[in-house]
Amino acid sequence: MRKNHPIRRVVLATAATVSGVVLLLTLKPASDPASASAAGAAPQQTAAAQQSPQGGAQAAGSSTVTGDAAQTQYGAVQVRLTVSNGKITAAEAVQAPKGGTSDQKTALAVPKLNQATVAAQSAQIDAVSGATYTSNGYKQSLQSALDKMKAASSSPASPAAPSSGAAQTGSRTLTGDAAQTPYGPVQVRITVTDGKISEAEAVQAPKGGTSDQKTALAVPKLNQATVAAQSAQIDAVSGATYTSNGYKQSLQSALDRAGG
Repeated sequence: MRKNHPIRRVVLATAATVSGVVLLLTLKPASDPASASAAGAAPQQTAAAQQSPQGGAQAAGSSTVTGDAAQTQYGAVQVRLTVSNGKITAAEAVQAPKGGTSDQKTALAVPKLNQATVAAQSAQIDAVSGATYTSNGYKQSLQSALDKMKAASSSPASPAAPSSGAAQTGSRTLTGDAAQTPYGPVQVRITVTDGKISEAEAVQAPKGGTSDQKTALAVPKLNQATVAAQSAQIDAVSGATYTSNGYKQSLQSALDRAGG
């Protein structure tokens, strides 16, 4: 029995050493995944923090400019631009020919013209094949919007300029319900800045035949009268009574949405 004791102790010591090594190897990796995930989380949070201020700043500096409606053989075309930091970020046609084959041509041409406008940053864009009248009217209204944008940016600075810019940032547009008339629907959209009507436009108006002339005569006057009166209490345009009444009805609906 005495000869066996040293061997037994060697065997026990070896077993204890192997068990200790196994425990160390088992415990060591437990801390590595945690530290790796913590290290990976920090760069993601930093990237997110850098992206959010840029998006907020760009949205705050945007404004809209609407060109005059251009009359074409198939109906009116009117373009609105969204401008951010002096650049066109979006273009849209708030009026375009419709009815019959005009629907297909408008659906084909307007998206291409919108994209071309943002790419060119000017009215120097090509007409869409098969929609020449719509393209020419689009470019005419687009040039009008660009002229308004340039006039606003080149106006002399004044002490009121900072507050004016802040008010423009808070602009919002409201569209009234379409008012039905014997010659077609009339629908008015207003831009409200700092609680006041800064712009009015008819996104729908009677067209076709003599209605084109009456609309071209009446709508600009009604738009100007709306901004001047700051209400729907405006006079009807002589010779365009139905259009005028429909305009005032839709305008009142937009004002109701604006809170009076």
